[in-house]
Amino acid sequence: MAKSAVLKSSIARKVTMALSGLFLIVFLAQHFFINSLSVFGPDAFNEVSHFMGYNPLVQYIVQPILIFAVVFHFIMGFVLDFQNRSSRPIAYAKYNGAVSASWASRNMIISGSVVLAFIALHLYDFWFPEMVYKYVDASPLEATRYYPELVHKFVSPVRTGLYCLSFVLLALHLWHGFNSSFQSVGFNNKYSKSLHTLGYAFAIVVPVGFIFIALFHHFNH
Repeated sequence: MAKSAVLKSSIARKVTMALSGLFLIVFLAQHFFINSLSVFGPDAFNEVSHFMGYNPLVQYIVQPILIFAVVFHFIMGFVLDFQNRSSRPIAYAKYNGAVSASWASRNMIISGSVVLAFIALHLYDFWFPEMVYKYVDASPLEATRYYPELVHKFVSPVRTGLYCLSFVLLALHLWHGFNSSFQSVGFNNKYSKSLHTLGYAFAIVVPVGFIFIALFHHFNH
């Protein structure tokens, strides 16, 4: 009975982590769409950013849910990784994980940790200054500030390089995580193959797109 309860608890953790991961994928796609507008000039990017920054639904409902999802997803990742390691108290004499699993699947905790560090830097760069601007300083409304702020972050080659590296690791994280999430929630039918293909495409196109945006602004500032 105790073993059954532990198994159910483990499955529940995997399912909730998968759901939070899928939610974050939706946010990532939306974030990529907004950032991609900056490549075409400041007007559309400023307009959409301003809408997102002052829309009550986004600010007071979606944003808290997003923050909770990020924290929850990474905490559950560490919990599940610890659980998996603890389930094998005696280490194998020799383990060649590459035979049965990709680097991405074997090192999700590493790529996830780097992505988490990047998110923390991103919050420091954009979210915290935005909160201070709106709620602490109560600065006058300036709807055109978003584009210059974005471009300024990519002036430094070091920061731009770290940004690009983070998205390489995000690509590896998504490569395994996207399809693993659907598997965890039991999505297995005739559409599974197409969904896997979509997941792999997303894991490549979106991170590469973010890297392109960073390099574009770095070399065109």
